[in-house]
Amino acid sequence: MAPGARLLSLYGDDAVLSEWTDELVALTNEQGFPLWGALGTIFRGWVKVQQGDVEEGISLLRSGSAAYRATGAELYAPYHIALLAAACGVAGQVEEALRLLDDALQMVQRTGENWFAAELNRRKGQLLLRQGNAEAAAELYRKALNIAREQEAKLWELRAAVSLARLLRDHSRRSEARDLLAPVNGWFTEGFDTPDLKDAKALLEALDA
Repeated sequence: MAPGARLLSLYGDDAVLSEWTDELVALTNEQGFPLWGALGTIFRGWVKVQQGDVEEGISLLRSGSAAYRATGAELYAPYHIALLAAACGVAGQVEEALRLLDDALQMVQRTGENWFAAELNRRKGQLLLRQGNAEAAAELYRKALNIAREQEAKLWELRAAVSLARLLRDHSRRSEARDLLAPVNGWFTEGFDTPDLKDAKALLEALDA
């Protein structure tokens, strides 16, 4: 159940995630599993953030992450930290979000759990762009692209390409932006109703206009 909840949080299906989280919390309360209970708290916190209750969501994400690590578990911890960082970003706490992403990246280096490394770099780039540091953001987007390509992780490659293409467009480099994004988007043959591919399609259409 937890892997399914993690996947739903990645793809943005918050309605189904809310149902799964309720089931996960109910199961852990019944069985008394601290690890699963911590995971339920984490994903319930993320649902709260998505529903607009950011303060409560951040509180649940913090307590859930602390409880998860208190069990001795480290697998997926960088992703859980990234959810908390995203919530802090929604709350306008950009410096705290950056600190959290740096913590997650350090954990990735220490543990070798690299599956989320590209996305961590991309998200850090997004925050730096919010602070007006476009050059640093572009560097991190390119780093995310390289990591994703090395891993053949097409979702992370698409997200990094969209972020970098949008930045290039905003700096009057539309042709370069399209040349970057079009082949990555063209790799996909299904899933066109997902938020990521809808976002990529809309950006390509804007670049072609």
